[in-house]
Amino acid sequence: MNEFQYAIEDYIHFIQVERQLSVNTLASYRRDLENYVHFLQEAEGMADFRTIERTTILRHLEQLRMQGKTSRTVARHISSIRSFHQFLLREKRTETDPTVHLEMPTIEQKLPNILSIEEIEALLAVPNRSKPQGVRDVAMLELLYGSGMRISELIALDLADIHLTMGFVRVFGKGGKERIIPLGKSALSALGVYLDGARGTLQGKYPKTDAFFINQRGKRLTRQGCWKLMKEHALKAGIQHELTPHTLRHSFATHLVENGADLRAVQEMLGHADISTTQIYTHISKTRLSEVYKQYHPRA
Repeated sequence: MNEFQYAIEDYIHFIQVERQLSVNTLASYRRDLENYVHFLQEAEGMADFRTIERTTILRHLEQLRMQGKTSRTVARHISSIRSFHQFLLREKRTETDPTVHLEMPTIEQKLPNILSIEEIEALLAVPNRSKPQGVRDVAMLELLYGSGMRISELIALDLADIHLTMGFVRVFGKGGKERIIPLGKSALSALGVYLDGARGTLQGKYPKTDAFFINQRGKRLTRQGCWKLMKEHALKAGIQHELTPHTLRHSFATHLVENGADLRAVQEMLGHADISTTQIYTHISKTRLSEVYKQYHPRA
C-alpha cells in the first residue's frame, strides 16, 4: 500500500472507533475517499498529501459533476474529504487543510414519499392472516408504521427487544445507539398474534434463533426479503406511487407531525442525531395542507 492507502485505512479505523459509525456509513466514506485518491494519483499525478491545494479538490468535484453526480452526492464527497483532511492535519501528516474554504453546493430538498392513512389501511389488509407468513407480515408492517424504525433495525430485532406487557420496543440504531419506542394497540396486538402461533410454526423443527422476525426456514429475515415482501403487498394493495424502504418510516413521522406531535419527541423516536433532519416532516405537512387548500377551497 502507498501513503494514500495507508492514510485511508488509518482514517476509517479512527472514525470506526471514535464515532461508532455503521458498516454502511464506513463503506460510504471509504468509497468516496478511494475515488478521491484515484483522482489525485491518476489525473493529478500526486503521491503526497502536502501538495494538495483547494484548486486540486475543486477539479475533483468538477469531475464528479461532469460524471453526472447530483448536488447531494457532491456534498457528501465534500464532507468525506473535509473530515479526512482534518484527520490528516490532526495527525500531522500535513501542515495545511485545503478544504477550509470549500463551499457546499445548494441541495434541492426532495420531500420523501409517504402513504395516506387509507393506503396504510389497504396495505395492512393484503397479507393472508390465515397463513403464518401473512400473520408475520402484518406484524412487520404494523411495527414499521407504528414505530418509524428502519428496515435494518426491524430485521435486527431479537425476542428480548419486544416488551408487549410494557408496550415498547428496544431498537439499536446507527452506531449501536439504543432507543426505546412506545407502541400502540394495533402494533402490540399484531405482534402478540405473531408470537402466539405464527412464529412457532415458521420456526418448526429448525434450529432455535433469537431473531424476532424469521422466514419459512426458521432463519432471521433479511433486509432484501423484507423489502421484497413490502413491494409485493403494496402492488396488491393498488399503491401506484414509488415505494422505498423508508416509506412507512416517513409516513409514521408525517402523520405524527400532522396530528400535532412535538418535533423533539418525533426526533427521539426516529433516532435522528440532529433535529434539522426531523424538520423535513414539517415541510411535508405544510405542503399537504397547501394541496388540500388548492383542491377544496372555491377561490384557491
